Amino acid sequence: MNCLKLGIPKGSLQEATLELFARAGWKITISSRSYVPAIDDPEIECLLVRAQEMARYVETGALDAGITGHDWVVETGADVEELAELVYAKQRLSRVRWVLAVQEDSAIREPRDLQGKVIATEIVRITGEYLKRHGVTGRVDFSWGATEVKVPQLADAIVEVTETGSSLRANRLRIVDTVLESATVFIMNRAAAADAWKKEKAESLILMLQGAIAAASRVGLILNVRREDLDRVVAILPALKNPTISMLSDPDWVAVNTIVEESVVRQILPKLKAANAQGIVEYPLNKIVL
Repeated sequence: MNCLKLGIPKGSLQEATLELFARAGWKITISSRSYVPAIDDPEIECLLVRAQEMARYVETGALDAGITGHDWVVETGADVEELAELVYAKQRLSRVRWVLAVQEDSAIREPRDLQGKVIATEIVRITGEYLKRHGVTGRVDFSWGATEVKVPQLADAIVEVTETGSSLRANRLRIVDTVLESATVFIMNRAAAADAWKKEKAESLILMLQGAIAAASRVGLILNVRREDLDRVVAILPALKNPTISMLSDPDWVAVNTIVEESVVRQILPKLKAANAQGIVEYPLNKIVL
């Protein structure tokens, strides 16, 4: 039987990835004593791998494909094919930034102020290239974690990943510059990508994962409205394209079905009610395939 060897990121992305797969239609079960998760698809074989190492194992062919950050593809210099972005992170559906940060009262205000300084980070290669681009010579030390607490005693500055900046602010750190913006990506071994079956399997998987991501922040709305009030109601509704209008048994009434961002429902629902919409129902979505 054909099989796609797929790397699942262990660590900060693990829980978000498992939840995403569940919404996409795949149940992955991980035992506390095993790095080989079970998945309810006989055509996929999973392995838990740290995101930092994923690209290397995909490049060598130990894995056919994997999910990791674009930052780690760049950091390792791995020759892999990035098939798609999957824009989700540990806390929310967003990209992340690797930022240069210093203590709030530091004299470092711009990259050139790093001349001769010590920078602690996990992304040594990317940080070194950043310094070169700015014509700066400094010492880049690899950080095994807890990077935020290393200034000013152990380093003059850090390059750290952030989604919201809250951890940096909590540690009284100030962002000086963005070193790299990154997103979660689906990568594939180049030889595996040349295999028609594996490529099709990977693309089908990506389609469903992206559909789950697209649906995560949206909900469906269905409501009934008199034909004479339809234009007013439609004018209120944002939609992916156009709302679906359906006939009802009463020829004076229609049903309107649409998809909206969940965050706007609280704003538009009272307006819909004021426009004489009735029977308004909000319902969750699992996937949206555009």
